[in-house]
Amino acid sequence: MPCSDRIVAEARGWIGTPYRHQASLKGVGCDCLGLVRGVWRGLLGPEPETAPPYSASWAESAPGGADPMAEAARRHLVAVPRPEAGYEPEAGDILLFAFRSHLPAKHCAIASGAGTMVHAHDGAAVTEVTLTRWWRRHLAHVFRFPGA
Repeated sequence: MPCSDRIVAEARGWIGTPYRHQASLKGVGCDCLGLVRGVWRGLLGPEPETAPPYSASWAESAPGGADPMAEAARRHLVAVPRPEAGYEPEAGDILLFAFRSHLPAKHCAIASGAGTMVHAHDGAAVTEVTLTRWWRRHLAHVFRFPGA
């Protein structure tokens, strides 16, 4: 069973990995989903399903009402109810962000502590950043690894 300390340590082990769309190889390249997939493998072993190919604009072209990233997360992770006001993610939580209210979640990260997260984003290496008000406004879903 992964505990929050192990989850955060595994996520921080990816810091510095260059951004590579659809990749998930520590030190070589990953995108945001690849980071979460890699942390899963580091903690739990083989991934429970293979991620389908996806374009950089996949969320904008998802069928109306569909939320593919959240739907996949619900199949394999434990959903955490997210109070609208004042929610503070716990270390190890998997955070899904939607950049427009009418679009599905398009970005994910792993909460690493009080007000911080580890994530991969286009044009930069995996990094640990502050969970600013902007990120909090776009937080759409929160999940945990099974057994966490």
